[in-house]
Formats: sequence, C-alpha cells, structure tokens
Amino acid sequence: MTSGTAKYIVVGGGIAGVTCVEQLASQNTVDDILLLTPYPLIKAVTNFRQVSRTLEEFVVEERNAETLKRVGPRVRVIQAAVAKLDSEAHEVHTADGRCFGYGKLCICSGATPKLLAKGNPFVLGIRDTDSVQELQKRLVGSRRIVVAGNGGIALELVHEVRDCEVIWAIKDPSIGTSYFDSAAAEFFLPSLGKSSSPGASGPSRRTKYTTSPGSTAAMGKLVEGMSGSALGPDWQENLQMQGANLTLAEDGGLLVDDHMTTSIPDVYAAGDVCSVAWTRTAHWFQMRLWTQARQMGAYAARCMVADSVGESVDLDFCFELFAHITRFFGYKVVLLGRYNGQGLGSDYELLLRCTPGVEYVKLVMQCGRVVGALFVGETDLEETFENLILNQMDLSAFGESLLDPCIEIEDYFD
Repeated sequence: MTSGTAKYIVVGGGIAGVTCVEQLASQNTVDDILLLTPYPLIKAVTNFRQVSRTLEEFVVEERNAETLKRVGPRVRVIQAAVAKLDSEAHEVHTADGRCFGYGKLCICSGATPKLLAKGNPFVLGIRDTDSVQELQKRLVGSRRIVVAGNGGIALELVHEVRDCEVIWAIKDPSIGTSYFDSAAAEFFLPSLGKSSSPGASGPSRRTKYTTSPGSTAAMGKLVEGMSGSALGPDWQENLQMQGANLTLAEDGGLLVDDHMTTSIPDVYAAGDVCSVAWTRTAHWFQMRLWTQARQMGAYAARCMVADSVGESVDLDFCFELFAHITRFFGYKVVLLGRYNGQGLGSDYELLLRCTPGVEYVKLVMQCGRVVGALFVGETDLEETFENLILNQMDLSAFGESLLDPCIEIEDYFD
C-alpha cells in the first residue's frame, strides 16, 4: 500500500541530499518534493561564500530535519530508513513498512567508513557527529589512543586531541598523502604536538604524537555497492537496490552519467555514493569531499527538473576545475587542478616556494602551463592561478621566477 507519492524523492540528509532538495525547491513550487532520512538531523550549508569562479567556502551545520520544510511549500521530510527500491513500479520502500511512489529519485546516501575490527568495543569509526561525541566521552580519563588512517579526518583529529598520547598509524611514507606530497607533509610536521586551543603558543605539555613506518591492517569491508569514507550519515546500510541491474564502478560507487543518472531510468545519484562516468575535463577529478557533494547535489536537482520537462542542461562549470579550500593544523589549504600531478605520470615538473611556519606554495607545470597548484597559508594566489589553469597560458618565459616573492604575480596577470 502506497503511503504517498512525490514528483521528486531524495534519499539522504547529508550535504548532497539537502542541497538537492533546496535546489529542487528553488526551481519548482508546484510539485511535491520528499526527503527520506533515518535521522532527525540533516547537514546544511551555511555562511556560503564564492571565493572565485570555482572555489567556494562554507560551513557545515547540523539542523533539525524539519527545518528543511522552510525552503519550499511542497517540501516534506519523512524520518525513515530506506529498505528497498522497486524501480519498475517507481516505488521506494522504507524499513517501517511504508511505500512512496516517485517520478524522479535521487540517491544521496553517502558512503561507509572502512573500520578496523568492526564490533570491537575499543575501536571507534569517526563518521558523524554522534561518533565524534562518543570519542569525546571515551577520551575522558584516557592517557593514550591510536589513530589509524591518513585522510582528512585523521589530519584534523591528531591536531585537536590534547592531554593524551596519540599514536598515529599510517600505511604511507608521509602524512596526508591524499592532499600533500612528501615535501608539503614536511611543512606540516612541526605542527604536530602543538595545541589547537585559542591563545596557545607552544606544545601541549602532555601531548605526544608518534609516527612510524609500516602498514595498517585491512580496514574492514565496504557495504556492497557503496564506496569511500566520509564524515556523514551512513544510511546505505539500510539501502538495498532491487528490481533492476545497477552497474557499479570499480570503487563500488553508483555510476552516473553527465546528467547524474544511474543505469536505472529516473534514478539519479549524487555525492559520495556515486562515481562519475562521463568524460572528465583535463583539470577535474572526483574526490569525495563536502565541496563536491554540494555541487553534485545542486547539479543533480537541475538535471532532474530539466529531464522532467524535456529540456537540456549543460555540464556545470564547477566540473571544469578541481578546487577545494580547507584547513589543516591551523593553516588555510587551497587545492587546484592536478595539485599532486594526478594522472600525469612523470610528464610534469614542480615549482616550489616555502617559508617554514608561514607558507608552502607548489605549482604543477606541464609544457610551460600550470595544471595544478597547492597553497598553504595566506598566500592570496588562488584566484590568479585558478585563471592560469583555466586559460592554459604558456608561461615558459617566466621559468622559476613565476614564484619569485619579489614579483607581485597576481597584479601582473590581473
């Protein structure tokens, strides 16, 4: 028995799902929009700022799911876990026995973190606010913890934990390999052990960070059909795709084309749960981050509306250049294009500039053109080099002087 129908149904209350609902509501005020989430809280984007053409900054805030109704008169929120999809009948079934019919469905269910020794009471996977709060409880009275992992969450965690010995176990030769090369990692090493509390100027007296070579054990098994790890709700544990064959990417994500559609008609996917299958531009690649989740959610909504009325929509400009802003160890970090030479083989060269404790600047050059950049610190170079990557100007004549601190390069190319 059908409990209700909606022209658009979105599964997932993370950044991708919430952004998708908001974009649908901004484009459509006559059709019903339904968000299905098993949790009472959703992830919302606040303090959004467009830094440049592709770079954007925002804060992720948890809100009561019911507040999402304010974005449009036809928006509804149902707190329920999805148990089954019947694509032939265009129905979504929830774990509590309800059934909802849809015209267009977007799966934004996030990804599952890879855990060591799942079920062990001494092993905690950091994936959402609840798990962070649980960690805070366990830290009280703890004298030593082990952090296993080398991604963004681990980088933030080892900097935040104080008054406790932290043994950081990584399988890579340097820290933060998803974001930095070994040279950039060296820039951050002096920050290990420094307190992140306001006003602190030196090492925390009882904090000790230990790194050692070697590899970690296999970190658990991903839920079938899902991929990656992210700090967000992991609803896909209750999501079973039934009624049609889904083609899956090698990383386990749901393959989507340039309209964010899966192999099933009228079923879309966005955010960490999906893997892009379109022909990518020279300077963009997928990396499961908050930034891309927001962009994909908004673009999926535009595609859903356009497909509903038979209109075309071009691939969003945000997919022209990989661009991300974050902070590690108190430093502003900007990543642009192929910032680590991803996919370039050995056919590139690096230009570096480093002032210890202040800034680290890296340009990835290919045939005299900038194809990637990494900026650590308040360099104010991101917009200039974003433009240089996009327009592919030949800079061979500048050579190493391109990063000469005595040259106001941003004014020269203004």
